[in-house]
Amino acid sequence: MPQDSFHYDKMIEGALRGVVRDALARASREGLPGDHHFYIGFATKEPGVELPASLLARFPDEMTIVVQHQFWDLKVEDERFSVVLSFQRQPERLVIPFAAIKSFADPSVNFALEFASPVAPATAGEQPAAEAGTETAALPTPAEEPKEERTTGEVVALDAFRKR
Repeated sequence: MPQDSFHYDKMIEGALRGVVRDALARASREGLPGDHHFYIGFATKEPGVELPASLLARFPDEMTIVVQHQFWDLKVEDERFSVVLSFQRQPERLVIPFAAIKSFADPSVNFALEFASPVAPATAGEQPAAEAGTETAALPTPAEEPKEERTTGEVVALDAFRKR
């Protein structure tokens, strides 16, 4: 088999991460139209990821956030994005490099992407801890001010979004 000196797989992955960047940038500028919302799964220990210690303790390997109704201060840069979400009624700032993202989905239009794992894969027969359940957080529109929420995050299995 010929060697791929161009590394097309890395080019494709970079282009698809650009789709995530563009979707987040649009949500940052315009909010989320209609029923659009994003599930973003990411490796929590990747370089550049910034999470509160309490969240890192709960999700040492992988975490999934949901960007839907309530999010604040969504900022998108070339290599990362940041957002403030509410966890147990406490606003917390998360910084997530695009390289740390493992999955992105917009269930409203049946769109999903999975990326090569930024962390070492689990050994055969071992299920990664994050696949058992992941954290989600409701996120507000940019025009809304942070306010006390009545609900907390819920555990969401990503199996419904995985291609088989």
